[in-house]
Amino acid sequence: MKSTERFSNRVEDYVRWRPGYPAELAPWLMTQCGLKSGDVAADVGCGTGLFTRELLLQGLKVIGVEPNAAMRAAGERYLAEFGAAFTAHAGDAEVTGLPSGTVNLVTAAQAFHWFRPVPTRAEFARILAPGGHVALIWNVRREATPFLRGYEALLREHAPEYAASGVPAQADLAVIRPFFAPLGYVERGFEYVQHFDREGLRGRLMSSSYAPAAGAPGHAPMLAAVDRLFDAHQRDGRVAFEYDTRVFVGRMA
Repeated sequence: MKSTERFSNRVEDYVRWRPGYPAELAPWLMTQCGLKSGDVAADVGCGTGLFTRELLLQGLKVIGVEPNAAMRAAGERYLAEFGAAFTAHAGDAEVTGLPSGTVNLVTAAQAFHWFRPVPTRAEFARILAPGGHVALIWNVRREATPFLRGYEALLREHAPEYAASGVPAQADLAVIRPFFAPLGYVERGFEYVQHFDREGLRGRLMSSSYAPAAGAPGHAPMLAAVDRLFDAHQRDGRVAFEYDTRVFVGRMA
């Protein structure tokens, strides 16, 4: 399956159950990159607009670049309140379709690991205005609690693509370092937590592209396993997903 099509059948789960981002992240990014209200950002691989919204709340004008039509349409609905400050654009990391030298900030939140770094780097450098920055962002799920370790084990048992390393590594320094070379980057970490009831935990699982979809072999046993995991670890009807939100910011040479 093409990476641009992976989430077409998971849009509603993605909208409802995927993590947002720490409240401190976007203001820090504004300061780190010397941005001001009215500057232009391109959120590449913006999906349904979860991080795009954080940029819009800072007063930026944001172009959401997203190749998946279903995700792009969901983002337009989600961000309709921002009016002309948000524009949805059909494109991808290698061919954004944006004019050269017109963007002050390029972001990729929970998306860069699906990109091809070399052509993506060239495209980001092309669309950036002089002095512009790139920010690569991931919510990296921790394995710090018995519940989270159980969730990781569940994925390895019931999601064959995940178990076979069919999903690229997130926040992989072996890829990030050459991407920002030779100028380097600044890294910043934040903490983020989601709390789920049983429905939410099921939805969070099904928002992942590697989880067997309804009707696929392994789907029913996987849901039974996630219910058992919830029952074993819930407190007052909820479990906690803990993340390290990792941000890498730099300029293109």
